[in-house]
Amino acid sequence: MHRPLLTVLATGMALVAHAHPGGLNKEGCHNNRKTGEYHCHRGAPDTLAPPGQRQDGPAHLSPAAPERGNSTPGRPFRNCAEARAYGAAPVRRGDPGYGPHLDRDNDGVGCEPYRGR
Repeated sequence: MHRPLLTVLATGMALVAHAHPGGLNKEGCHNNRKTGEYHCHRGAPDTLAPPGQRQDGPAHLSPAAPERGNSTPGRPFRNCAEARAYGAAPVRRGDPGYGPHLDRDNDGVGCEPYRGR
C-alpha cells in the first residue's frame, strides 16, 4: 500500500527538481549555468551581472547600501529587502515607498514581519 504512494512522491520530486536545476539566492536570483546570465524569479534587479560574474546579496538593488533611517528612494520600494535596507519596513499605505506589491494580504501594511500561525 505504501509502495505506490512512495513511487508517486518520488516521481513528483524528480519532476520538480528537473523544472529548475539552479539554487536561488535570498533575492530569488541565480546565474544561468548555460549562458552565464544572472536573472531573477521573484522580481528583477536594477542591473544584470555580466556573464561569468555572480552577484550575491542586495548590493545589486542599489549602488550603495543606504543607512538605516535614510529617506525613501522617491518611488515604491522594489521589494521588502529594499524597504528594510532603508529602515522603512513595515511600510504603510500612504507612506513614501509603499506599493501594493509589498502588501500581499492587502491590509494596508506591507513588508510585515512574519508571525507564525
